[in-house]
Amino acid sequence: MLTSVTSRLESLTQKFENVRAQSEFLAAPLKPEDTVVQPVIDVSPPKWHLGHTTWFFEEFLLNEYVDDYQRFHPRYNYLFNSYYEGAGDRVQRAYRGNMTRPTKDEILEYRKYVTAQVIEYLKDPESQIDDRALYILEVGLNHEQQHQELLVYDIKYILGHNPLFPAYRETAFPGPISGNVGPMNFLDVEEGIYEMGFQGEEFHFDNEEGEHKVFLHAFEIMDRLVTVGEFKEFVEAGGYSNYKYWLEEGWKWINTNQVDTPFYWFNIDREWHHFTHHGLEKLNLDAPMTHVNFYEADAFAKWKGMRLPTEFEWEAAARLYAPVMPEVANFVDTENYRPVPRQGSDHQFWGDVWEWTNSAYLPYPFYKAEDSTLGEYNGKFMINQMVLRGGSCATPRDHVRLSYRNFFHPHLQWLFNGFRLAKNA
Repeated sequence: MLTSVTSRLESLTQKFENVRAQSEFLAAPLKPEDTVVQPVIDVSPPKWHLGHTTWFFEEFLLNEYVDDYQRFHPRYNYLFNSYYEGAGDRVQRAYRGNMTRPTKDEILEYRKYVTAQVIEYLKDPESQIDDRALYILEVGLNHEQQHQELLVYDIKYILGHNPLFPAYRETAFPGPISGNVGPMNFLDVEEGIYEMGFQGEEFHFDNEEGEHKVFLHAFEIMDRLVTVGEFKEFVEAGGYSNYKYWLEEGWKWINTNQVDTPFYWFNIDREWHHFTHHGLEKLNLDAPMTHVNFYEADAFAKWKGMRLPTEFEWEAAARLYAPVMPEVANFVDTENYRPVPRQGSDHQFWGDVWEWTNSAYLPYPFYKAEDSTLGEYNGKFMINQMVLRGGSCATPRDHVRLSYRNFFHPHLQWLFNGFRLAKNA
């Protein structure tokens, strides 16, 4: 093996073992019945995530680089392919919940088999391992971390739509965390030309390329996230019933779905509660607001006489005021599974909630998808979606960067999404 390949191999092997174990840790508290259901099309059965992330390594790494590789099951490619046209036919997304078989235990056996095969491949000195193989491995690791986050979302949706409101784990969670939220203050960003996109040699997704310049007018951006208490004022002021604050598509979404309260909120005995991975809890008014879609975030901004920042404004501000991830940043590694109030002087650009921006998900200048099945990973989704930045309490700490571009359709609420406000200087 080449020296540059050898130097990366040990750390990637260890990360592979850690990432694979983390997925199983997240799924461990679930009953078999929890892992099968698909309440809505956006939620995949938890056992499907466990199978799909395993299929990724089998399809793109083992099948390509291990001579005479024997697949664990000849039909699993059909069951666990997600959207890769180049990888063949597949079960359509809406029907993933129909798969009572394979069982959760059978999928865990599948994971065990593929994990062992990958480790054997990585540790065998006779293996053909080049830079391309390690790139595929890294994509697979980051892909599995993305599905770990989706798994946290989907578990909450499944349990949160059960009338019993069961808790995710039996172990004690931290109680509501207090913080130094303070008033709605703003950070100044001067007019100028700013560098955007990934800068460096480390792993990144192709949608973060290429590096380019953007001119920004002077603006101000909140020094923290919008809180539950602030959004509660919007709710109680009739924000969901006043068309003046809503985009046309947002107002249509309100009326079509009869929405009058935030997602996971319940008024019990005249007091607001919300569902968390720990079950029903009273609202923590100092915590960042979450599970709001783009329409709701935009409506709140208009109600306050402000707007959402563009993704370029967000990145410029984050690079100025939070270029290094702070220790207090709240990611899935804390096992808290909910956003928490600002701690100290943290500006909350990292973790807690993915932040909606007012930017459509489009290719950067010089972007070019690679010419392989992996080229389907990001580029074909660059339509009708909005960009979110910063990571969330369901994101692995080592998975995000300031250039990371998440993207979702504007009506979706089940992810950990929140926002901050911006205004012209």
